[in-house]
Amino acid sequence: MATTYDLILTGGIVVNHDGEGARDVGVKNGRIAAIGDLSQASAGESIDCRGLHVLPGVIDSQVHFREPGLEHKEDLESGSRAAVLGGVTAVFEMPNTNPLTTSEAALADKIERATSRMHCDFAFWVGGTRENAGDVGELERLPGAAGIKVFMGSSTGDLLVEDDEGVASILRNTRRRAAFHSEDEFRLRERLGLRVEGDPSSHPVWRDEIAALRCTERLVRIARNTRARIHVLHISTAEEILFLEQHKDVATCEATPHHLTLAADDYARLGTLIQMNPPVRAARHRDGVWHGIAQGIVDVLGSDHAPHTLAEKAKPYPASPSGMTGVQTLVPIMLDHVNAGRLTLQRFVDLASHGPQRIFGMARKGRIAAGYDADFTIVDMKRRETITNAQAGSKAGWTPYDGKQVTGWPVGTIVRGRRVMWDGEIVTPGQGKTVEFSEALPT
Repeated sequence: MATTYDLILTGGIVVNHDGEGARDVGVKNGRIAAIGDLSQASAGESIDCRGLHVLPGVIDSQVHFREPGLEHKEDLESGSRAAVLGGVTAVFEMPNTNPLTTSEAALADKIERATSRMHCDFAFWVGGTRENAGDVGELERLPGAAGIKVFMGSSTGDLLVEDDEGVASILRNTRRRAAFHSEDEFRLRERLGLRVEGDPSSHPVWRDEIAALRCTERLVRIARNTRARIHVLHISTAEEILFLEQHKDVATCEATPHHLTLAADDYARLGTLIQMNPPVRAARHRDGVWHGIAQGIVDVLGSDHAPHTLAEKAKPYPASPSGMTGVQTLVPIMLDHVNAGRLTLQRFVDLASHGPQRIFGMARKGRIAAGYDADFTIVDMKRRETITNAQAGSKAGWTPYDGKQVTGWPVGTIVRGRRVMWDGEIVTPGQGKTVEFSEALPT
């Protein structure tokens, strides 16, 4: 008697721990049930993936979806819509909302807002502060918590712990890997006068590479002293890559598509649209981050999707806010880099799926393996498209890559066995659930 599945993906090139090969994938009850030749099996739904690559669901571990408090520029539904339109199956959302996500009640509120409304699965970073430092060990283990996030340099919102003792007071109480925005606040304050009115290209002059490196050096030292594990977000300098190569026992790190794609020359064309913290820098730093990709120093990709309205971004620098959209363009921008030979498709999967599962201890996600959630990002590696503002699922309605031609495109997003997006259309209502983590599983 033929085996029956809820869903079979047929004829695609599956990219997983076995490498790349033509295999079918069978799904039962939202989980992967079989990988191989399933031509004799039957299914309630079958998707023909011939000519396509089936990747483990892409996980974006750094997004800002602005809810609660700033819903005029994004909310959990619209941000997750952008995510699944871009092939992303799960996101970790940041705590600098209003109110801040720094308590059990604030985390529970976000989870309630997100459940069965977001289109992808989700977890939420909890902000680490001086006030809650004694509680972070409990907060990081709550259902739906991605871990603790600390801002050592002021960016957006009111979360800032800039001094060594403040950071140490948090890390003494963490057991999971804590994530950091690493820019030295003291140097940023000293250099405020280097900002040039109306000139966003002065942004990386003010927030220079020394501010980033100095803070990361301090952070690693504090982590060693407190015997903690840390994750350095959005690496932007060549020097930090070389430094972190020597400290992989305590520190993992993230690269963003914009730090791998854009450079200081682009300020002339794009202005405040590429104003980010830490900044887009000179081309040598972009090359340095690529060195980190090639050498395996970079562990994960994150978009740092941080939307603002075009009216807000049109304010003259430095009144303009830092942040750009990115969750919807992470996959196509990086697949274009794959097609250009800058990294392999397997390395992309390592950064976008296996990496988050490995360093954050995600349960049943990040791999195409029996028993794992049936999360898939289905891509056409040969499809040529032009990224446009009109495609944006984000409320912000724009992308710095408007008009950019890419080769490689997400055509399907499947979350726990449900086809959520297919060929640019949302085909299933939001049914997002919390991501579970092995260090914080429910008892």
